[in-house]
Amino acid sequence: MKSKIKYTEEPMGKLRVVKDFLPPPGQLVLKKENVKVTISLNKSSVEFFKKEAQKHRISYQRMIRRVIDWYASQYRKSA
Repeated sequence: MKSKIKYTEEPMGKLRVVKDFLPPPGQLVLKKENVKVTISLNKSSVEFFKKEAQKHRISYQRMIRRVIDWYASQYRKSA
């Protein structure tokens, strides 16, 4: 068991107020604008993503979206 910290009433020294450096909550939301599309995928591909997503406890649709985002990102850099 860890030893308990004993606090005292001793002076802490010179203190100063630190300006708030954190962004407001609205800027912490890292949501990108999404566009809904309808797409037909190979059944085996969807089954693969569902299986992998279940292992990692995330949405298979999120996994597919991330693969597409990474692919587009790579080709955007080289273009």
